Amino acid sequence: MTLEERINEDIKHAMLAKEAHKLAALRAVKAAVLLKKTEGEVHEVTDADVVKIMQKLVKQRKESAQLYTDAGRAELADNELAEAAYIEAYLPRQMSQDELESALREVIAQVGAKSPADMGKVMGVAVKQFNGLADGKAISETVKKLLA
Repeated sequence: MTLEERINEDIKHAMLAKEAHKLAALRAVKAAVLLKKTEGEVHEVTDADVVKIMQKLVKQRKESAQLYTDAGRAELADNELAEAAYIEAYLPRQMSQDELESALREVIAQVGAKSPADMGKVMGVAVKQFNGLADGKAISETVKKLLA
């Protein structure tokens, strides 16, 4: 069963269970997937594409929650965070900070980076290698710290 099919099944279950937040989150994923299918010439979406879409949606929801929190709208922030949590359940497990740091040390050694000027070389390899396993921002901050 593909990730898209699993999401469609879970939408049905969320409807039957009357889980409003989960249903809203899954419908947003389905809408984004359908939008991806209709744009351009590609009409098939792979699981990797669905994961990228979900990562983008989680990031949007977390950013929205932060804006709502800053504006003093805790109830709206809670809704966004709940939806983000439902979507995150479908994503591959993210690397912990320690795992990321040790993996990036290996990449730095592999690339031969010595100073912050070599950050671009490290980031090019690291982003491809850890795509879906770690946030780009976390990778960038960790590389800066290790090369400093």
